[in-house]
Amino acid sequence: MPISFQEHRFVVTGGAGFLGSFLCEKLRARGVSADRLFVPLIGDYDLTREADVERLYATARPDVVIHLAAQVGGIGANRANPGRYFYANMAMGLHLIEQARRNGLKKFVQVGTICAYPKFTPLPFREEELWNGYPEETNAPYGVAKKALLVMCQAYRQQYGLNAIYLLPVNLYGPRDNFDLETSHVIPALIRKCIEARDANAEKVVCWGDGSPTREFLYVEDAAEGLVLATERYEQPDPVNLGSGREISIRNLTELVARLTKFTGRIEWDTTQPNGQPRRCLDTSRARERFGFTAGTDFEQGLRRTIDWYEQHRQS
Repeated sequence: MPISFQEHRFVVTGGAGFLGSFLCEKLRARGVSADRLFVPLIGDYDLTREADVERLYATARPDVVIHLAAQVGGIGANRANPGRYFYANMAMGLHLIEQARRNGLKKFVQVGTICAYPKFTPLPFREEELWNGYPEETNAPYGVAKKALLVMCQAYRQQYGLNAIYLLPVNLYGPRDNFDLETSHVIPALIRKCIEARDANAEKVVCWGDGSPTREFLYVEDAAEGLVLATERYEQPDPVNLGSGREISIRNLTELVARLTKFTGRIEWDTTQPNGQPRRCLDTSRARERFGFTAGTDFEQGLRRTIDWYEQHRQS
């Protein structure tokens, strides 16, 4: 059943957040009018509560729900909140997918996480590898909760005919990201550390681990475009990776951020802290073949835009 941006009503959970704000801009550019795009705010709807999710569906009357809302952070936040992250992410998806079934939704888009992959997944990560091992320990509760929602989407498609799709974006970065050092992911944390050290004329910045793990990063506007294309064109139960296909070590990333922020001190590695998953790099062929998505933003250019945004918006 084709999705019409000019006719259907959309709910974007997490639509006021980092990725969600760009996704909403993309939807509006495709023709979704303000009266057909509903973003539930956390102060008005607690999506971990079934009654609030029922009220959301009754109020917004959506045809399409794109579920981005999540409780998540970097390694430190994941280690500090394993129970909270499992419960919140499981409960939100559980209630939203069940209400999608009850309300006869035309399409439900569940955004998963790269943390769902096994700790030692052969590179590049292919969607078929999702169940071939347990996720990396520091973010396993979050990853397992999100992966369980893939099973729920597939089961509801099989039993009830719910048109639910599941997407696996890799680590995102870009303007409007979370730069709080307690909860941020690696790129915003490195940018903030390097800029603050530069401005303080500090001799060094200290980074977790030994710098050996690799990561893949996807610019936030590219991710939003991938979500729009999948919402419009993809109709199958198989999970789909969203990524750039470019792998970089944390050590090389840190050196690149230091250069772009003009921090000239030394980088010190705290090997008492965890590295996280050893390597991450995605096979992105399924997204290209099934709904025509290819990431278009050069990594260094994306980093420069992110740094510029932070410089303009940080507290002086």
